[in-house]
Amino acid sequence: MWLSDAQKIGVALTTFGGLFMFLGVMLFFDAALLALGNVLFISGLTLIIGPQKTFYFFARKQKIRGTVCFIGGVLLVFFKHPFFGVLIETFGFLNLFGDFFPVVVTFLRQLPFIGTALSLPYIRDVVDRISGSRTSVV
Repeated sequence: MWLSDAQKIGVALTTFGGLFMFLGVMLFFDAALLALGNVLFISGLTLIIGPQKTFYFFARKQKIRGTVCFIGGVLLVFFKHPFFGVLIETFGFLNLFGDFFPVVVTFLRQLPFIGTALSLPYIRDVVDRISGSRTSVV
């Protein structure tokens, strides 16, 4: 499947959003970097899956708690309370995107060096527990 130009830009914006949020946390919860990361992440996600699907993703009944926490955390970051905003936003992010973790782990295990590292005995158990995936060993 090929990505459209808008989706490619969305991937770049989402990546930069994650990078800015990471830098914002590493630089002692810098509110400006965190706010910029939030804007880039949300706009990138919208470009990747489209505005209508983004709305439906966040408006699903079973994900409403995650949506409220995520948006509340973003608003707290914008209102200059970055530490509490990031904590609440992380809780919301895990509630919204937690279903994708087993898929991501399965993809990462197919990569040459990362897959080998994730398949080591103790690391495999920790990653499986965090992602919620269960692999059967025969």
